[in-house]
Order: sequence, then structure tokens, then C-alpha cells
Amino acid sequence: MKKRILVLGCTGSIGSQTLDIARKMSGKFEICGVAAGNSREKVAALCREFNCQGTVFSEDGIKGIENLIKNSGADIAVNGIAGAAGLEPSVLVIENGIDLALANKETVVMAWPVVKEIAKKHNAHIIPVDSEHSAIFNLTQKIGCENISELVITASGGPFRNYTKQQLETVTVEQALNHPTWNMGPKITIDSATLANKGLEVIEAVRLFNFESKNVKVTVHPQSLIHSLVRTKDGMLYAQISNPDMRHPIYGALVWPEYSENYLEKFELFDKEMTFFKPRFDDFPLLSAAYSCAEKGNSYTIAFNAANEVAVHAFLEKKCSFTDIAKIVQETLTENWSQVPDTLEKVYAADKNARVTANSVLNLIKKAGGNS
Repeated sequence: MKKRILVLGCTGSIGSQTLDIARKMSGKFEICGVAAGNSREKVAALCREFNCQGTVFSEDGIKGIENLIKNSGADIAVNGIAGAAGLEPSVLVIENGIDLALANKETVVMAWPVVKEIAKKHNAHIIPVDSEHSAIFNLTQKIGCENISELVITASGGPFRNYTKQQLETVTVEQALNHPTWNMGPKITIDSATLANKGLEVIEAVRLFNFESKNVKVTVHPQSLIHSLVRTKDGMLYAQISNPDMRHPIYGALVWPEYSENYLEKFELFDKEMTFFKPRFDDFPLLSAAYSCAEKGNSYTIAFNAANEVAVHAFLEKKCSFTDIAKIVQETLTENWSQVPDTLEKVYAADKNARVTANSVLNLIKKAGGNS
């Protein structure tokens, strides 16, 4: 029997690659619904191609996604929606008892304690799709969290890994959007360049696998061949290795808990070079800020994510500099975010407050001519 897949964020990078897998493996998978933020024409074309239902978030609102989820008959939903907008769809999926292949970081960063309880109540599984967390997920499944002392997340280092502090101050939007190894959407590409993305992944790892932040390490690995490692209590390191292709972790989530044959290119060790470096915390301060938020918990992780979204959006619109992104986030985090977000309403309230604060910081930077 074919597995029925619902694709949320069907026109983005994750969604498009999920559809590619379904096309190539039509005997195994069936697309039963698609949703996108906009572009009615693209959604309509996909509905015709896969003979499925569809909705457009910007026009149909959350009600459109809610109806799609309820009526799709999905076995699993892939959430590739970018940003905080992906949280509510994640909740709707698991409330309907549907397994969730999760590429939306904000679901975990903003609301994991709430989401985890909802998933437990409705007997829905959450399988991470981020390449790093997919790797850790698979390694912990095989080895057992109780046998692991440390998680090691790899980072490409982004396009500015070797830039000096002075060079970082003159980075352009066009330069930041040119990632050396991954083809991703603009928000996550900028996050990769600032290492905010790796910071979000540290927070995710702490929450998904119930590890303390001090036991989650980051190593810069420019080739992006090792996606993460775990260190067992006897000191040994175990890695998951594959080509940098997001279809691997997507496919892994779709077939979990099975491991099955597929059409994807198998990794060969021959003629490959792998190098590793320590992250430059001083020059990429958002990674340090994320560690601090992961340790403090409560609404700090929500504030980190919200302020970063505001700052990245401003940078993409050329309203602030590349290094201003970190300044906006750091300044936002000086406020008190110790409130416990134990309901979705409190999560959204903290998110809204953080965005207001971040926009105020942005306006001060703009008034100062970007020289604050």
C-alpha cells in the first residue's frame, strides 16, 4: 500500500524535493495534499499533476490548511514551511494524529514542550528532517540516548567562514545568498551565513534529544559530508555520512522506521576530503547567543528566533547591515524573557513581544545610520 503524503510548503526547497521523491518513487508514495504560502497557479498545477487537494496560505488562511489536513487522509505530513508561520500547521497535523516529518525549526525552538505533549496525546510521531537532526535521530535510534554522552552537530561554516571581522562588516545580500554547498531558501541561507541556523539547531538538539546545551557541540565541516556525530560514553565517535542532498533525510523520514532501497546516489569515500574546524564564536556571535538561550530556556528561545527573523528580513530588504543582524538579536535578548510559555497563546504572545522589541532596535540602528 502506498504511503499518503501531505506536503506543507510545497513550493519551497523541502517541499519541492519531497515532490521529486514522490515522482521518482510513485509506486511507494502518493501525494494526497499540497499547501503553499502563495502562488495559486503553482498549487493548482501540482493538484492537477498529483490529483490531490491544495490550499494557499496567504489567501485561504489557517482554515484552509486545517481543512486540508483533516480531509487529506495523510499517513505523514512534511512541514517545509519557513519561519514561525510553520508552527500552527505542525500543531494541526499532530492534533489529527498524523505523523510529522519536521523541517520547520520554529516548531521546536518556539514551542517544543507544548508540541511534545500534543503529539503524545494524539499518538503522533515527529521525525526530524533537518540533515543534522535526522543524522542524530538515526544514530540515537541505533545506539540509544542512554549510551551517548555528547552530540556533535556539523556546520558548513557558510560562505564567510574565512572572512575577517572587518570583511564581515561589508558583506552584501548577494554574497550572503551564495551558499557554498547547500541550495536553500533565502532565510535559511542567511541564517547559515551568520551561524544563526546552527544556533537554532543547537536549541533543537537540546530539546529533541533531551541533552544539556553543554553536551551539544558544533564543529565546522565545510564539505558537509558528515551531517552529525554522537560520542558514546566510552569516548568513541559515530557519524552519519552522505552527499549533501536533502532528499536523503526527507526520504528517511518518509519511510521511518524502515530502511529501504531508493534511487538516491550512494556516498563513496574515494577521493573525498573531510576537514574540521572550531567555530569562531567571537566573529559569529549568534551561535553563542543561541547557546545562552538554550540554557536559559523559557521564552528566550522564542525571542532569539523572532528577533533573528526580523533582522534577516531587514537585511534582505537592505535596511540593515550583515553584522547588524547579530546586534538586533543580542539587544533584544537583553530584555527579560523568563516567562514560561506553557500554552500556544503564551508562545505567540512572547513571539509578538520579541518582534516589537527587535523592530524598535532596528529603527534605532537605522536612525544611527547603521553605525550603532
